[in-house]
Amino acid sequence: MARLSKKRKLAMSKVDQSKSYTLAEASKLVKEVTTTKFDASVDLSIRLGVDPRKANQMVRGVVTLPHGTGKTKRVLVLCTPDKEAEAKEAGADFVGLDEYIQKIEQGWTDIDVVITMPSAMGKVGKLGKVLGPRNLMPNPKTGTVTNDIGKAVKEVKAGKIDFKVDKQGIIHTSVGKASFDAKKIEENANEILQTIIKLKPSAAKGTYMKSVYISSTMSPSVQIDTKTLA
Repeated sequence: MARLSKKRKLAMSKVDQSKSYTLAEASKLVKEVTTTKFDASVDLSIRLGVDPRKANQMVRGVVTLPHGTGKTKRVLVLCTPDKEAEAKEAGADFVGLDEYIQKIEQGWTDIDVVITMPSAMGKVGKLGKVLGPRNLMPNPKTGTVTNDIGKAVKEVKAGKIDFKVDKQGIIHTSVGKASFDAKKIEENANEILQTIIKLKPSAAKGTYMKSVYISSTMSPSVQIDTKTLA
């Protein structure tokens, strides 16, 4: 078994594993227990009382973080030539159609978000096997299949993210960077949590938000008191 470093021991000693914290307390604490030399990502893990295998209990949505994600997202726009200038002006990193479809078919996925337009979905649809498992497949529900290409690109660059409950009923999502001040982490996290609360499926019975944890890369996780979120 690997030995714990002094920094790791100190970080773990600051978190009372038997206690759940308010979002404000947890946002401050996660900064205190982050010991990485790089600017760590701060993430939420939310366990929901839903059965994702049932279509009427799927929880999926989009949210724009008030303070952004803290990282620059690489955006690919798959569009027809008449939309290319609009995409580039909005800040897209890669713009085109057939040549990028071919690259993706050959295994290229060095991107964070793919945006396309309805008229191009006939071609883009065949990329599902490559993009689907990586959560990169454009979807009208997340605003990544749209004719308003410029707006979609700007929103992603400003901090718009999409989230989806996994097969275990958990949503994993980033809420910023450890370099953010605690208030920004709190506000970003709250924006996501309140959105998820509003998306509660009517078919979901019992406790909806079972547990919420916040952590940074390689840090101990901090439990958030779900009763303080409503």
